[in-house]
This record gives sequence, structure tokens and C-alpha cells, in this order.
Amino acid sequence: MKKAYVFPGQGAQFIGMGKDLYEKSPLAKEMFEKANEILGFRITDIMFSGTEDELRQTKVTQPAIFLHSVILAQTLGESFKPDMVAGHSLGEFSALVANKSLTFEDGLRLVSKRAMAMQKACEAEPSTMAAILGIDDDKVVEICKSITEEVVVAANFNCPGQLVISGSMKGIEIACEKIKAAGAKRALPLKVGGAFHSPLMEPARIELADAINSTKFNQPICPIYQNVNAKAVTNPDEIKTNLISQLTSPVRWTQTMVNMIADGATSFVEVGPGTVLQGLVKKVNNTIEAVSA
Repeated sequence: MKKAYVFPGQGAQFIGMGKDLYEKSPLAKEMFEKANEILGFRITDIMFSGTEDELRQTKVTQPAIFLHSVILAQTLGESFKPDMVAGHSLGEFSALVANKSLTFEDGLRLVSKRAMAMQKACEAEPSTMAAILGIDDDKVVEICKSITEEVVVAANFNCPGQLVISGSMKGIEIACEKIKAAGAKRALPLKVGGAFHSPLMEPARIELADAINSTKFNQPICPIYQNVNAKAVTNPDEIKTNLISQLTSPVRWTQTMVNMIADGATSFVEVGPGTVLQGLVKKVNNTIEAVSA
């Protein structure tokens, strides 16, 4: 009987997120105020009562989701006893604070650095992503590889028959046409700022690598299943290497869920805003319990 805790990534944000924690928990209030201080602006004002546009800025969205997830985990107190953790893209940083690889402060600084670096990479070269539904993953990978004149790759393997591709504007357009012609139910361009988890994030990866390499990572209290290889990792140096590779590598979420279940996970708890990850667990294995914290 092993309990797995999973942490969401970008896209799970909503106005009002974390406000109940701030108002009801002195610990949560203290952590949110510390975050405002570290970031140099009152992110809580945007999270609790800002506009959708303000919250959608990458430099705000990523720290906001991280804070909601990590602070919620902290307020669970003694009941928070993970046997294993994983996080979807950005959520990997929340998972690393949850298993004590990173301190709260260092995790927040890295997430803020990541968000700024990704924002810069997005502005340097217009790019996007698209959701692909109802076609075999291998077929999508094959089609992306066949497009050599533009950058386009499979970026997020979310669950069987549902993945996200990432690349240049033209690359995504060409890929969507070919994928629909190959029988996909849907190929839907997403409203995102750039091509996350693709080679176009290389400038951000280089920038983030320096910050990660100069941050102390501790021995975790339980394994983290990382996005780049979907395997259990406990070695701090290996965790760092995988985290650096994450920005330009695909999120292997389907395989992560499969491996966690194979390694004994009998229930999944999603910690943070939204319920997307619970749904993905059920699509991988509908006999497994998946709930929200």
C-alpha cells in the first residue's frame, strides 16, 4: 500500500487560488508572505484577486502554481507522508520540495528563474503547442520526425491517446494537418506562450542550468519519478541533471504513472490547483484511487 503524491503544472491556475489557505492557516499566510518578499512583488494579490491576464503571465503563473501546491502540502501536516512523488513539468519543482530535495525558498527562486528564462525564450522566437487526441502516440512521433524543415516534437505524453506537440508556428500548423489526415480525432492549437519541452527552449535550459547547478539539492525522503525518464530517482546529482534536461525534453507522464503503479502505488493524491492529473491517472488505470488533497 503505497501513496503517490502528484503535482500539477502550468494551466491549472485560477483566480482565487490559495486564498482559503492564506485566510485559514497561519503557516500558509507566513509562507505566502515570505514568497512575496522573495519574488519582490505581491504575487498573492494577483493569485487571490487579480485578472486572468495577469495570472496567465508565465512569470506569475509558474510561481503561483508552485506556491499553491507546496503550501497546501505543508498544511497537510503529519498526514503528508509520501512514498513517492512526481510533478507534471513545472510540478516537478513542487514535488522536489515535497520530498525535501529542495527547500521552499530555493524551489521558489528556481521556479521564478525558470519562468523568466522561458518567457525570454518565447519572446525571442514565436512558437506554440497543440493538443492531439485519438491517435496512437507512435504515429504522432513518426509524423513529427518526418517534418524536417521546421521544429516540431512530441512534448507531453499525458495519457494513452492524448499528447501535446510543441514547435515553431509553421511546424505546428504542418504537423496538425498531417496528424488530422492520419486519423486523429482532434489536433487543437493551444493558447500558450511558446514551445515548451522542445529544442526552442534551449536558451532557457542553459540559463536555468546555471541556477540549478549552484543550488544545493538534499537527499530526498522518497523517490521522485522525473519527467525525462519516468523512473524513480533518489540521487541528488541525477535529480539535477534530469531537471536541467526537462525544459527541452518530453514529459513522459503516461510512463511515469505506469511505473509508479508497477512500483506499488495504490492511490494517488493530487496536490495543487485543478484536478487534471487525477483524470490522467484514471485514463492510465481506472482501478487506481485518485483524489485531490
